[in-house]
Amino acid sequence: MPDGAAVPALGQGTWRIGDDPAKKKAEVRALRLGVDLGMSLIDTAEMYGEGRAEWVVGEAIRGIRDEVFLVSKVYPHNAGLDQIAASCEKSLQRLQTDRLDLYLLHWRGRVPLEETVEGMERLKKEGKIIRWGVSNFDTADMKELLQKPGGNGCAVNQVLYHLGSRGIEFDLLPWHKKQGIPVMAYSPLAQDGSLRKELMDDPVVQKMAQAHGASPLQIMLAWTIRFPGMIAIPKAAQEEHTAANAKAAQIVLTEQELAELNERFSAPGRKVPLDII
Repeated sequence: MPDGAAVPALGQGTWRIGDDPAKKKAEVRALRLGVDLGMSLIDTAEMYGEGRAEWVVGEAIRGIRDEVFLVSKVYPHNAGLDQIAASCEKSLQRLQTDRLDLYLLHWRGRVPLEETVEGMERLKKEGKIIRWGVSNFDTADMKELLQKPGGNGCAVNQVLYHLGSRGIEFDLLPWHKKQGIPVMAYSPLAQDGSLRKELMDDPVVQKMAQAHGASPLQIMLAWTIRFPGMIAIPKAAQEEHTAANAKAAQIVLTEQELAELNERFSAPGRKVPLDII
């Protein structure tokens, strides 16, 4: 993090967790196992199940709060000075904690950026959040943000990034590296390959999975966190899936393998719209 805080490159996402009450106990166990395995960054949002995911996370981190780097996100329409404090407080109540380690603007809405930044900075002064950031911001958005009063306090930008979606590599990722602001990749497994089905069946990916004694999803995850400054937050609702994600952090792809993947799934050579789901 820009303030020197260290977080694991591999964390845990929670989109669609909490949607089915029958799965809650399994989801809690999966999240707690992830923390035990070193994936102590947990990302959630007030949008996820309209707060249900935060309830699950709150139960999962009970008794281990200080071991977790906790991230949540505010709806754009709640990011104004008249709403952001109340939204943050509701998230804290659902998460059963007194603070967030990172609070993100979920995507850019109609509320002026300077108003959101002022609200975030107020929450920092009150101790409700330790740091703040944004999500789904493209390069122009980030440049504009940093020009606002206090905008250089942005700690993270969370965007869609996986082997089949490499648009950020053209200008957004290089800009972040230059600024020293880390990127957090959501859906790094392309939602179990559903966003790009050919990833799972690709012969090059299959070959590498066999060579490393891994699954195609683990290869995709290892690829996402292949360089410093990138944090990936795959979701796992079952302990088996959590354990598989954690093992991906131990896979180091060779230069030759990275070159093969780059040829197979190349980054665009021009600016493309930011992928958002």
